[in-house]
Amino acid sequence: MCEQDIKPVFTALAEYGGAHGPFNADKTLVYNKVVTNIGDAYNSSTGVFVAPVAGVYYFTFFYHAGGHCETQLRLFKNSEFIVRTSDHRSDTHTADNGANAVFLQLQKGDQVYVTMLANTHVWAAENSTSFSGFMVR
Repeated sequence: MCEQDIKPVFTALAEYGGAHGPFNADKTLVYNKVVTNIGDAYNSSTGVFVAPVAGVYYFTFFYHAGGHCETQLRLFKNSEFIVRTSDHRSDTHTADNGANAVFLQLQKGDQVYVTMLANTHVWAAENSTSFSGFMVR
């Protein structure tokens, strides 16, 4: 198969048995349970997608979390902050859900990943928090 024939597609879940965080520093969220990884461009040990070929890619990230802590996830291209999803702390509701999506023009070797800000958390169980992407063209 030629490099031009590679059309990466992946979905991975954060599965750590329950609440994940808060941590004292910003942290790359490692989505450790791979559902699909055509082209092997997503690394479930580091949480980083590396573009195997240049093109336009579409990425989504979703979270579920308890309302007792703030949640803020940020998607990065290399070290550039692109988009986020977040929710504030609340004592009146017990759960939060959030998501965002973006099209990105990537060059071969560009990295895309999601970080969880310091002192925030997600629910990392029951297939609730995911990161997906695929090459559009």
